[in-house]
Amino acid sequence: MTKKVLITGGAGFIGLNTMKYMNREAPNQYEFYVFDNLHPQVHKDGSFVNNLPNNATFLSGNVEKSDNWDTIFKCVTPDIIIHLAAETGTGQSLTEASRHGRVNVVGTTELLDALHRHTIQPEHIILASSRAVYGDGEWKDQDECVHAVSTRDHSMLENAQWDYRDNKGRSMVPLASRADRTSPSPTNIYAATKLAQEHICRAWCTAFEIPLSVLRFQNVYGPGQALDNSYTGIIALFSKLSYEGKSIDVYEDGLIDRDFVYVLDVSQAILKAIQSPPRDAQRVLDIGSGSSVTVLEVAEKLSNIAHSPKPVISG
Repeated sequence: MTKKVLITGGAGFIGLNTMKYMNREAPNQYEFYVFDNLHPQVHKDGSFVNNLPNNATFLSGNVEKSDNWDTIFKCVTPDIIIHLAAETGTGQSLTEASRHGRVNVVGTTELLDALHRHTIQPEHIILASSRAVYGDGEWKDQDECVHAVSTRDHSMLENAQWDYRDNKGRSMVPLASRADRTSPSPTNIYAATKLAQEHICRAWCTAFEIPLSVLRFQNVYGPGQALDNSYTGIIALFSKLSYEGKSIDVYEDGLIDRDFVYVLDVSQAILKAIQSPPRDAQRVLDIGSGSSVTVLEVAEKLSNIAHSPKPVISG
């Protein structure tokens, strides 16, 4: 029998690519229900409908509205839930905190309340979280001591002190964040709401004995990403600027490390998570390429591909 999979925010590029990947790798095993509000910041038109696979049903609505959830669960009793729906603008969240809180936090609690109202216990919930929950992570000093940092203050930025220093004023180097080692420490509203999602889902799933996989995505890019949405990620933004023949403005010193992961690798991770539910009821996994690259390197590569002006480090 096919399993019913509810994908919140499923009309986005991760959801669409994941459905296509799952159909290709596990044909006739899944039936999809896509719940999305088609936010105009992401969806300029309705062309996404043409990209839906034949075994997908589109359900329009907002995750923060309880009556919308009631409508959804009258249509489908899902075996698996992939919770992708979220407001993702890091900088935008500082001035639209309520919007991010309503969608990311309240939207998640409304999902869980609706599951309880309709006495639905899915086999597995997969929550799409973010590398952003780590904040600036951990840094190592010259004596090999590891320090957990909070966030850079305005004086550091005004003095172009992009990296952290130890209490002796010596420069430190950042360490790669890992779910089994690095304590989350969000530095923006978006990241705080994603960590709140994790805590809410972990508490609820523990109480109702439902397996939970929290997947902390690194910087995802790939086909179908909204190039007109400046908050969708720098790969999309830099690509758009490059192909318009513009020079890319690279912040700070350009040496910010990031892990960029291709969307089909993320799709594979989601399918693997579904096929192998957590043994201990819950797990938190980092989903990335496993290697880092500087923002400047990305800007230079995209500029070279598009034959556009060289990037400018603006500080």
